[in-house]
Amino acid sequence: MPANNLTVNQISTVLNSIVSQATGQAQITPTNGAEFITVAQTGLQAGYENLMGAVSQVLSRTIFANRPYTRKFKGLEADSIRYGNHVRKINYIDGTWQDNGYLPIEDGTAVDQQKPIKPKVLQTNYYGQDDYEVQWTLFRDQLFTAFQSPDELGSFITGQVQNISDRVEQKHEALARAILCNLITGIHTIGNTNQIVHLLTEYNAATGLKLTATTVFNPDNFPAFMRWVYAKIASVSAMLTERSVIYHQNVTGKEIPRHTPTMYQRCYLYAPTRYQTAANVLSTTYHDNYLDMPVTETVNFWQSISSPDKINMTPVYMDKTGDLKSPEAPVVISNLFGIITDVETAGYTICNNRSTSAPYNGRGEYQNFWMKFTDRYWNDFTENAVIFLLD
Repeated sequence: MPANNLTVNQISTVLNSIVSQATGQAQITPTNGAEFITVAQTGLQAGYENLMGAVSQVLSRTIFANRPYTRKFKGLEADSIRYGNHVRKINYIDGTWQDNGYLPIEDGTAVDQQKPIKPKVLQTNYYGQDDYEVQWTLFRDQLFTAFQSPDELGSFITGQVQNISDRVEQKHEALARAILCNLITGIHTIGNTNQIVHLLTEYNAATGLKLTATTVFNPDNFPAFMRWVYAKIASVSAMLTERSVIYHQNVTGKEIPRHTPTMYQRCYLYAPTRYQTAANVLSTTYHDNYLDMPVTETVNFWQSISSPDKINMTPVYMDKTGDLKSPEAPVVISNLFGIITDVETAGYTICNNRSTSAPYNGRGEYQNFWMKFTDRYWNDFTENAVIFLLD
C-alpha cells in the first residue's frame, strides 16, 4: 500500500525488514520506499476517516517553507552612494628623480628654487547605474479559506515577504558572480603575463614532471602539487604588497604604481579543488597554518551551477589607451583554480534601494508593493588582480 495517500497503513512487515538489515540480522534486500515514505506532491487528496467512513479527514498542519537566504560574494559590496551618476578615481603617477641641486655650485651662478614640477595624475571614470524592481501583491480576504487562523495566514504572508528578500539576496549574488567573471575573462583577454599564473606549467617546469589537469589529482601527485600551489599563491600575495606597475592594466605613458596590503586582498578559490586540498593535504599537514590564505571565499561555481568550473563571457575591459574594448568572441575558461584581487578591483555599489506601494484597491481588495534597485557594478582593471589557471 503506498504511503502517499490518506489511509493509515500497517507497515510492520517492511519495518521488521528494515531493522533486520540495519542490525545485520538479515542480508540486504530490495526495499520499496513507496510503502512507508511520504513524498511531497502537488496533487491534493481528501478522504474519510477509517472508522465510520463518513466524516472527512481534516488538514492537520501547514508547513511554511520559509528559510532565509544569505548571498555569496558579499565581500564585493562596497559603500553605498545616492546622488550623482558619475564616479571618478584620481590615480597618482610617479615622477622621475633628479640630481641634488646643492652640488656643484659655480661662482656667480644661482640655484633656482622656484622651478615647478606639476603632479602627474590619471583620472578614471565610472558612468551609469542599473535599475530594476520586484513586485508582489497582498490580498485582503481572498486567502481566508486557505488557512485555519489569522496566525497561519500571517505565517503565509511572512513567507511571501521572506521569498522576496531571498530573491533580492540571490540577485546581488548572481550579479556579483558576473562581476567576477567579467574581471577574470577581461584579464585573460588583456594577457598581461604577470596577471596570469599557469600552475601546472610552472610546477612541471620546477619539478621536471609532466602532470596534466587529470593526472595531477592522482593521490601520489596531488598533495605535493597543492603544497606548491599554496606556496605560489602566498608568494603572489606577498608580491602584491610591493609597490609596482606589473599586476594591473596601465595606460600608455601613465603607469600607475599600486600596492595591495594583505588586509586589502581577497582570494576566491574553486570549491572542489579546495575541498580536495582540505581532505588530502591539510589533513596530513601538521602545521596547516602555513597554508593559510588571505581573506578567502570558496566558490561552488563560477557562472552556472550546471557547469560549475566553466566561464563563458564576452568581457568589457580597459585597454592601454584607456578606452573600453570587448573581444569579438566570448572568452571560455574551464580550468580556473582561483583569483586574488585588491578590494577595489571589482565590486558593486548599492546606490538607491527603496520600497514603495500603490494605494489599496477597494474593488479588487488587494495592494501592490515594489522593491526598486539602483545599483552600480564595476571592474577597475588598473587595480591589482592575478588569476590562477590549472593548465
